[in-house]
Amino acid sequence: MTAETRLSIEEIEARVDALIATPNEALVRDATEIAAELLTMGEAVLEAWHEAKGNTPTSDKHEGFRLLALHRQGARGNPSFNACRETCREIVYHHNLILHDPAAADVAHTIRVGAMVVRHLALFVGGKLQADGLGEFCCSSRPIRQGETPDIDTETV
Repeated sequence: MTAETRLSIEEIEARVDALIATPNEALVRDATEIAAELLTMGEAVLEAWHEAKGNTPTSDKHEGFRLLALHRQGARGNPSFNACRETCREIVYHHNLILHDPAAADVAHTIRVGAMVVRHLALFVGGKLQADGLGEFCCSSRPIRQGETPDIDTETV
């Protein structure tokens, strides 16, 4: 996926909403493709972060996943970015769960939860792109989503 074809953070949020609303049968039928899509959407979120910061997103992999390498790259010199480390790992976890048994009885649920984790990453990074001083916790992006101006203590960031 190139920068020209990559989904924006807003488009990723819309795609997540669509996945959550998709009937179980369709999720099960396309489980392996959706697993790959979840990873790609996570990568697109972190690529948007890097490009906004003037960095070239890495093509390296960490522990077999580019998503984890992109996170490591983003966390260098930005300790607050570590707040989304476990979110990235959870996206990988859901990807692996889906691929382990794409016909599992609960695979539709696993896909939906994985999609919600991707949305969580998109909200966190999207919030940090709007107000780089947001704190270390993902819930700090809530005022941004609600159109409020967050109180940012730049002395502690």
